Amino acid sequence: MSRLNANRPELRELARLFLKLGTIAFGGPAAHIAMMEREVVRDRKWLTREEFLDLLGATNLIPGPNSTEMAIHIGARRAGLAGLLVSGSCFILPAMCIVMACGWAYVNFGKLPQVEGILYGVKPVIIAVVLQALWGLGRTAIKSASLGLITLAAVGASGAGINELLILLVAGVVMIVAARTDRTGMTLAVPLPALFLIFAKIGSVLYGSGYVLLAFLRSDFVERLGWLHESQLLDAVAVGQVTPGPVFTTATFIGYVLGGPVAAVVATVGIFLPAFFFVAISGPLLPKIRKSAAAGAFLDGVNAASLALMIVVTWELGQSAIVDWLTIVLAIGAGFALIRYRINSAWLVGAGAVVGLLRVIL
Repeated sequence: MSRLNANRPELRELARLFLKLGTIAFGGPAAHIAMMEREVVRDRKWLTREEFLDLLGATNLIPGPNSTEMAIHIGARRAGLAGLLVSGSCFILPAMCIVMACGWAYVNFGKLPQVEGILYGVKPVIIAVVLQALWGLGRTAIKSASLGLITLAAVGASGAGINELLILLVAGVVMIVAARTDRTGMTLAVPLPALFLIFAKIGSVLYGSGYVLLAFLRSDFVERLGWLHESQLLDAVAVGQVTPGPVFTTATFIGYVLGGPVAAVVATVGIFLPAFFFVAISGPLLPKIRKSAAAGAFLDGVNAASLALMIVVTWELGQSAIVDWLTIVLAIGAGFALIRYRINSAWLVGAGAVVGLLRVIL
């Protein structure tokens, strides 16, 4: 009982933090992870940069939604098993509710809520947040010339379209070698168990970006089962991309379209449940891995490659986010506010959203 009482303040802190991030974290996993780094490393000092990078490397090595797994890892480090459950659930819940509302509007009105104005203002701010996180993480991850070369090589490999998991594994192996060298449409007719199992399978095996998720969903729901039309699937992926929180809440939208609120919850639980399992079994291994010379070198390589993947994603996001003079001003202004005044990224995201809406209205 005393253990539970000791955890209660930490659990409340975790719940507040990840409910906030789940509500305002636009921009995909790289942006989510950047916001987490600012909150838990810079502001709250719950983790060192090296510890944060180790968790980032671990999430890239296991299947599932990276930013959600980072939230789960942070909760586990902060408050054990209870923290694991609280942080992951609170990060998912706001996004699930927002996407369910989008699903309701889609089913009842045949169109999605208009969010282009909000995204116009939010995206440049997100670029500034991610770049600041990359700068801080890079100074910790790239601690030798060999790690710098691995980062550059991984950026090039990712830009050339090489599989992300292969990049991470090769980077880890290279660092082991280097370290050794140095030493020497169917609403209620959809069966809920089948829906759960399909999404649990996807959550258990999926690596990579939203494009990979699209391929898995198309294979199961359009081609194999015929439960969705191509246009419905694309609408589902669009909702997952433009709403805050984990992109995997695409499952929530599909569940709602196929079977209403109950199916939406079932689909959400199915796709996210494997992430809790993988983090629970891999998290306790990280301290032991870091103590081993070979395993630690492997993790250093993975961390450098993970940073490279974030750089490539940020570059791609920046090309679509910074499109005119106003978005340039927003990105530069947000970067200045982050560095000079250390303003919380949540306020900057909100300000960007307001600017975007005003632009649409005016």
